[in-house]
Amino acid sequence: MGTTSERKILQYLDEAHATEAALVRVLQTQIAVTPRGDFRKLLEGHLKETRDHAERIEQRRAQLGHHDDPFALAVGLAETMVGQAIAFGKAPFDLLRGSGGEEKVLKNAKDTCASEALEIATYRAIERLARTLGDRETAELAASIRADEERMLEGVLAEIPALAEAVARADVGGEGSYDVATTGAAEAVRDTAKAARKTARRTTAGTTRRARKPAAAAAGAVAQPGDLPIAGYDDQTAEQIIARLPELSQADLVKVASYERRHDDRATVLGRVEALQASEPWPGYDELTVDEIRAELSGSDDERARTVRAYERAHKDRAGVMSATEREVANA
Repeated sequence: MGTTSERKILQYLDEAHATEAALVRVLQTQIAVTPRGDFRKLLEGHLKETRDHAERIEQRRAQLGHHDDPFALAVGLAETMVGQAIAFGKAPFDLLRGSGGEEKVLKNAKDTCASEALEIATYRAIERLARTLGDRETAELAASIRADEERMLEGVLAEIPALAEAVARADVGGEGSYDVATTGAAEAVRDTAKAARKTARRTTAGTTRRARKPAAAAAGAVAQPGDLPIAGYDDQTAEQIIARLPELSQADLVKVASYERRHDDRATVLGRVEALQASEPWPGYDELTVDEIRAELSGSDDERARTVRAYERAHKDRAGVMSATEREVANA
């Protein structure tokens, strides 16, 4: 495949990657205001898929030589900035829109349909473009992701009638069903409070070290080479850095992103960081040892174990944690 063909395919992959990265933030916000139930399960499942899509696209971009092409780097950076602008601009709006909780969820569902339709069109275009230019691997990747998006769109469309009925009962009939105590935001608050209480009870030196470490995220904005979790960062290639990123905690990813933006500003590195940035299964997770995570998982529900497994697979992929999650899922 010639250089012009590669550039054209990379242009479309950059667009798709920026969209996936932006939708991670949008989905997180929507989950935070959605009560437990079928629609929220659908959003949570698609959030995991969206992170996986971003990672798979990033891998394909690297295989096509994205890091060696200044034109692709410039386009990729522009697409990422647009995607982030969409996510940051839309997320606060998702939290405020609608006259009530029921309407908020319905309008978010309608937006999700629009987003899925756009993604389906994007991946259909990539698939046809790649096949026309003889890039079978990219075409198959696009077809696989498109199938996920089509299933998501079908699932959300199936939920809309029930969501609309809830709006009618609440806004016309005065029978509200929206309970903020069952939303992701409320659960996050409870998890944070629980973690804070547990941290307060710990008195070991290791706990003191872990309690200090989250502050590193705030220090990311002024990170220096010596603060970075990857030794000899400035002497390593983008590929070497990307290979190390899954090992890092969320706090360390913030450091790397901050430093990278102020120095080489490589789209491949920043894109991979973006794909890995996600909410920990619970506050302080990244600083726990395998044994501590096993203890936390003991007797936990199936959903919690699956969340840990998905997060761990994308990051440190520790055998001890993975086996513990499989055991909990099997016993649930």
